[in-house]
Amino acid sequence: MPRVRELEVFRLVLPFGRRSETLLVKLTDQGGMTGWGEATSPPPKTWSKLEESLAALLIGVDWEHPDAVPSGESAVDMACWDLWTRMRGMPLAEAIGGTRTSLMATVRLTPDPSVESLVARVNQQVCAGYGHVTLDVRPGWDVEPVRAVRNAYPALTLAVDCGNAYTELGQLVALDSYGLEVIERPFAVTDASTHASLQDQVTASVAVEIGSTAELDDYLTLRAAKVLLLRPATFPSLTEVRRAHDRAVAAGWDIQCAGGQGAGLARAATVAVASLPGCTLPCDVTQPPRQNQIVTPIVGADGGVIAVPLTQAGLGHDVDEARLRRFAKDSFRT
Repeated sequence: MPRVRELEVFRLVLPFGRRSETLLVKLTDQGGMTGWGEATSPPPKTWSKLEESLAALLIGVDWEHPDAVPSGESAVDMACWDLWTRMRGMPLAEAIGGTRTSLMATVRLTPDPSVESLVARVNQQVCAGYGHVTLDVRPGWDVEPVRAVRNAYPALTLAVDCGNAYTELGQLVALDSYGLEVIERPFAVTDASTHASLQDQVTASVAVEIGSTAELDDYLTLRAAKVLLLRPATFPSLTEVRRAHDRAVAAGWDIQCAGGQGAGLARAATVAVASLPGCTLPCDVTQPPRQNQIVTPIVGADGGVIAVPLTQAGLGHDVDEARLRRFAKDSFRT
């Protein structure tokens, strides 16, 4: 039974790419075992909430399972799962019900200065072993680049991520003629009815990213999509993630896991979740630059395939604490 004797929280500003902020939680139990968790792009009050209330929840308190720690914070929940599974010598993927030993990966490509340079980047990724490519599209950068990539690679499996940027169906229906597998996040997540209208008019599967089972239930009722874009870091707990997975699978939906942000721990949790039986679409852990990661081995794809660490306990990755402390903007220990 875990009993935490010390906790540390670190605030990092990652040095490469968009210099995003991430929070890391380290739990140490009475025997010296540690568990780690991460919250990527946390809400503004997360730091103060952890500083004011985390110690009372965890220090010196016995708990039998991570679900017994009602923190409501994904980083704390992840750290509890990591500690609990390490104490049992069990991989996190196995503990939550994962069955896959490896995952297909998609690579995400942002808009380019020109269509020609985008096609060249796609060529680089195909040569690197990727058989699935996701193109970021926006109003004004959609039909032309998708057409060019499809003409260059007629057999390549393509998806588009719209970033919730569209308000009308027209351009998205036009994109469907290029043999897309998935149209991700086309409209504002609150607009389930327009998602349903789009799904009625396209052969591609519409994918919606939600952060709670209540939101998912609304989409299931309206049959407003066919794919759940599951980002574990946006849920308060891995148990809630598994609940969303089970509901989507029961409804006949496919699931794609995504989680490329942060310093590596959230990516590792994404890989564990993507090993669940219903996560049938390629996993996305491609962003941001690998230099931002403070875990070993690095979480990522090799030749378009991601290995699930089923021979290591917990998240399956160790934290480089020296590198972490160089990145840390602030920290506290209790």
